[in-house]
Amino acid sequence: MGVEAQVTINGSKAAVWAAITNIENAADIISGIENIEVLEKPANGLVGLRWRETRMYFGKPASVEKWITDVAENESYKTRAESDGFVFVTTMRISASDGGTTLTSSHDSHPQGIGARLRSAPRFLFKGVVKKALLRDLNDIKSAVEQESSITA
Repeated sequence: MGVEAQVTINGSKAAVWAAITNIENAADIISGIENIEVLEKPANGLVGLRWRETRMYFGKPASVEKWITDVAENESYKTRAESDGFVFVTTMRISASDGGTTLTSSHDSHPQGIGARLRSAPRFLFKGVVKKALLRDLNDIKSAVEQESSITA
Protein backbone atom coordinates (compact mmCIF):
# COMPACT_ATOMS: atom_id res chain seq x y z
CA MET A 1 0.00 0.00 0.00
CA GLY A 2 1.40 3.39 -0.95
CA VAL A 3 0.28 6.75 0.40
CA GLU A 4 1.70 10.20 -0.39
CA ALA A 5 1.04 13.66 0.99
CA GLN A 6 2.68 17.05 0.48
CA VAL A 7 2.64 20.63 1.71
CA THR A 8 4.21 23.84 0.52
CA ILE A 9 6.23 25.60 3.20
CA ASN A 10 7.11 29.27 3.23
CA GLY A 11 10.77 28.64 3.99
CA SER A 12 14.05 27.70 2.39
CA LYS A 13 15.07 24.17 1.44
CA ALA A 14 17.85 24.45 4.03
CA ALA A 15 15.34 25.29 6.78
CA VAL A 16 13.03 22.42 5.79
CA TRP A 17 15.98 20.00 5.55
CA ALA A 18 17.16 21.06 9.02
CA ALA A 19 13.68 20.42 10.44
CA ILE A 20 13.13 17.00 8.86
CA THR A 21 16.60 15.72 9.75
CA ASN A 22 16.38 16.83 13.38
CA ILE A 23 15.24 13.33 14.37
CA GLU A 24 16.33 13.64 18.01
CA ASN A 25 13.90 16.54 18.53
CA ALA A 26 11.09 15.35 16.25
CA ALA A 27 8.73 14.91 19.21
CA ASP A 28 9.04 18.67 19.84
CA ILE A 29 7.98 19.41 16.25
CA ILE A 30 5.51 16.66 15.33
CA SER A 31 2.51 16.44 17.63
CA GLY A 32 1.81 12.79 16.75
CA ILE A 33 5.14 11.64 18.16
CA GLU A 34 5.18 10.98 21.89
CA ASN A 35 8.86 10.09 22.24
CA ILE A 36 12.07 9.55 20.27
CA GLU A 37 14.91 7.42 21.61
CA VAL A 38 18.05 7.47 19.47
CA LEU A 39 19.57 3.98 19.41
CA GLU A 40 22.51 4.41 17.00
CA LYS A 41 24.23 7.47 15.60
CA PRO A 42 26.53 7.17 12.60
CA ALA A 43 30.00 8.71 12.84
CA ASN A 44 29.00 11.17 10.10
CA GLY A 45 25.96 11.76 7.93
CA LEU A 46 22.48 10.35 8.40
CA VAL A 47 22.65 6.86 6.89
CA GLY A 48 22.51 4.37 9.73
CA LEU A 49 20.79 6.68 12.22
CA ARG A 50 18.47 4.37 14.16
CA TRP A 51 15.77 5.37 16.64
CA ARG A 52 12.69 4.12 18.45
CA GLU A 53 9.63 6.26 17.77
CA THR A 54 6.57 6.10 20.01
CA ARG A 55 3.16 7.30 18.85
CA MET A 56 -0.34 6.84 20.20
CA TYR A 57 -2.51 4.46 18.16
CA PHE A 58 -6.10 3.91 19.20
CA GLY A 59 -5.32 5.37 22.63
CA LYS A 60 -2.31 3.14 23.30
CA PRO A 61 1.41 3.86 22.90
CA ALA A 62 3.03 1.96 20.03
CA SER A 63 6.76 1.98 19.35
CA VAL A 64 8.61 1.09 16.19
CA GLU A 65 12.30 1.07 15.43
CA LYS A 66 13.25 3.08 12.34
CA TRP A 67 16.50 3.73 10.55
CA ILE A 68 17.69 5.88 7.68
CA THR A 69 18.76 3.78 4.69
CA ASP A 70 19.42 6.34 1.96
CA VAL A 71 20.14 10.08 1.78
CA ALA A 72 20.43 12.60 -1.03
CA GLU A 73 21.74 15.58 0.95
CA ASN A 74 19.30 18.52 1.06
CA GLU A 75 16.90 16.59 -1.21
CA SER A 76 15.53 13.40 0.38
CA TYR A 77 15.98 10.53 2.77
CA LYS A 78 14.42 7.10 3.21
CA THR A 79 13.62 5.27 6.41
CA ARG A 80 12.79 1.64 6.98
CA ALA A 81 10.88 -0.03 9.79
CA GLU A 82 9.77 -3.61 10.31
CA SER A 83 6.80 -4.63 12.43
CA ASP A 84 4.19 -7.40 12.57
CA GLY A 85 5.32 -9.00 9.30
CA PHE A 86 5.46 -5.75 7.34
CA VAL A 87 8.28 -3.61 6.01
CA PHE A 88 7.50 0.10 6.03
CA VAL A 89 9.50 2.46 3.80
CA THR A 90 9.03 6.20 4.13
CA THR A 91 10.60 8.79 1.84
CA MET A 92 10.83 12.47 2.77
CA ARG A 93 11.56 14.71 -0.25
CA ILE A 94 12.00 18.46 -0.52
CA SER A 95 11.99 20.54 -3.68
CA ALA A 96 11.90 24.21 -4.53
CA SER A 97 8.49 25.42 -5.70
CA ASP A 98 6.76 28.68 -6.47
CA GLY A 99 6.36 30.50 -3.19
CA GLY A 100 8.42 28.20 -1.02
CA THR A 101 9.54 24.63 -0.61
CA THR A 102 7.45 21.54 -1.23
CA LEU A 103 7.78 18.76 1.33
CA THR A 104 6.49 15.35 0.24
CA SER A 105 6.15 12.26 2.40
CA SER A 106 5.61 8.87 0.75
CA HIS A 107 4.78 5.81 2.84
CA ASP A 108 4.85 2.27 1.43
CA SER A 109 4.05 -0.90 3.35
CA HIS A 110 5.07 -4.32 2.08
CA PRO A 111 3.71 -7.53 3.66
CA GLN A 112 6.31 -10.24 4.25
CA GLY A 113 4.92 -13.78 4.20
CA ILE A 114 1.46 -15.29 3.82
CA GLY A 115 0.14 -14.20 7.23
CA ALA A 116 1.01 -10.57 6.60
CA ARG A 117 -0.46 -10.75 3.08
CA LEU A 118 -3.76 -12.00 4.50
CA ARG A 119 -3.76 -9.24 7.12
CA SER A 120 -2.95 -6.66 4.43
CA ALA A 121 -6.13 -7.30 2.42
CA PRO A 122 -8.29 -4.85 4.45
CA ARG A 123 -5.42 -2.34 4.87
CA PHE A 124 -6.63 -0.29 1.90
CA LEU A 125 -9.39 0.88 4.26
CA PHE A 126 -6.70 2.60 6.32
CA LYS A 127 -5.24 4.52 3.39
CA GLY A 128 -7.24 7.64 4.30
CA VAL A 129 -6.20 7.39 7.95
CA VAL A 130 -2.53 7.10 6.96
CA LYS A 131 -2.78 10.06 4.57
CA LYS A 132 -4.44 12.17 7.27
CA ALA A 133 -1.63 11.29 9.71
CA LEU A 134 1.04 12.13 7.11
CA LEU A 135 -0.62 15.50 6.45
CA ARG A 136 -0.77 16.24 10.18
CA ASP A 137 2.97 15.50 10.49
CA LEU A 138 3.78 17.63 7.42
CA ASN A 139 1.67 20.53 8.67
CA ASP A 140 3.43 20.35 12.06
CA ILE A 141 6.79 20.60 10.24
CA LYS A 142 5.42 23.47 8.12
CA SER A 143 4.34 25.37 11.24
CA ALA A 144 7.71 24.85 12.93
CA VAL A 145 9.70 26.00 9.87
CA GLU A 146 7.47 29.01 9.19
CA GLN A 147 7.52 30.04 12.86
CA GLU A 148 11.33 29.75 12.94
CA SER A 149 11.59 31.71 9.65
CA SER A 150 9.45 34.53 11.03
CA ILE A 151 11.60 34.73 14.18
CA THR A 152 14.88 34.93 12.23
CA ALA A 153 13.50 37.34 9.61
